[in-house]
Amino acid sequence: MEKLQKALSKARQERGEVKSGVKPHAPRTRLARSEPSAVDQAWAALTPFEPDPQLLERNTILAHTAQKEAASFDILRTKIFLTMRENGWKRVAVTSPDSGSGKTTISCNLAAGFSRQTEARAMLLDADLRMPSIASRLGCTPAHDLCDVLTGQVPPQEQLLRLRDNVAMSLSSKPVKDPTKLLLSDKVPKALDDLQAQFEPDIMIFDLPPMLLIDDTRATLENVDCALIVVRSEQTHLSRLDVCEREVAECTNVLGVVLNDCRNITEDDSEYGYG
Repeated sequence: MEKLQKALSKARQERGEVKSGVKPHAPRTRLARSEPSAVDQAWAALTPFEPDPQLLERNTILAHTAQKEAASFDILRTKIFLTMRENGWKRVAVTSPDSGSGKTTISCNLAAGFSRQTEARAMLLDADLRMPSIASRLGCTPAHDLCDVLTGQVPPQEQLLRLRDNVAMSLSSKPVKDPTKLLLSDKVPKALDDLQAQFEPDIMIFDLPPMLLIDDTRATLENVDCALIVVRSEQTHLSRLDVCEREVAECTNVLGVVLNDCRNITEDDSEYGYG
């Protein structure tokens, strides 16, 4: 026993001697900026907008707060963000084979979810120019439309709205009669590049029209890094999804497929409180 005690004592002394010879690490501190960067100033200059929580609930925009009903949207947000960051992608389009699949609801919830992630900056663009609907769902009337920014008639600072501190929204209140003519022009790629350079968002979310109904979506897909396809359970035909996925892949990367409105959930799926 005495030998064991002596050995432990010796080992403790040696460990103490080793530690005493190591210089402790200095605590990590953030470098204080004397002035905000140009990007910070650009974000701070945007007009803030706070939607009515009850209106959001009625329009199934649930990710604005950390509630259990937002869990599925939060999972989708995180999966998208990690996959895009891994691939170096910044722009994601949200589309569907046909109308009524819930693509705009998904887009709004992704943006609302990112507004709770203060370390990331996101941008939501209502690029469904023939039938813009995000503004009405959020309860706002923008002074200018997205097409005004794309054509260079209005600077982004005058058109974008800021949701909380880190989500910028470019919305529209009036439909565009011939959006394909605009989307295929040389102005759009430059306008999007300028928008990305000025605000440096970590992710840009484009809510697009249904892929198989009009040609606007194809014109926009040429300017994004990837696309998310939304289908509705018991409504979207598999053949339509197959055609949609193939045609999206011809224009950009297919990020994934979201099965919306799936109600096949058992009690066991909800036991942990995230049903």
